[in-house]
Amino acid sequence: MLCKVYEITGKFATDSDSGQKLYEMIFPHLEKGESVQLDFTGVGVFASAFFNYAIGQLLQNIDSDDFTRLLDFKEIPQTGLNVLKRVIDNAKQYYADQQYQQAVDTVVEEYAASF
Repeated sequence: MLCKVYEITGKFATDSDSGQKLYEMIFPHLEKGESVQLDFTGVGVFASAFFNYAIGQLLQNIDSDDFTRLLDFKEIPQTGLNVLKRVIDNAKQYYADQQYQQAVDTVVEEYAASF
């Protein structure tokens, strides 16, 4: 499957809603073991919120090796790759370590309650 990210996000891949939309498009294919290519042509601005929803949560249900084998990123600028790598590294740690996951969830809940 080829997915042109620009058609979902425009130039700005920054918000969680767009990330969730992309996730919902690609997850069923990855879950079935089908390859997915994400083409970032035309996208120039990136934020972790987008990648957390679009990519990070994939690692909850897809094995890290399958993730690497099935998902291909095309035409993504270095700035986007930097954010993507950080999100992937954080997601791998989050889903692999239950103690770390609980600690992060606690901090996020406390932070959210402070508003």
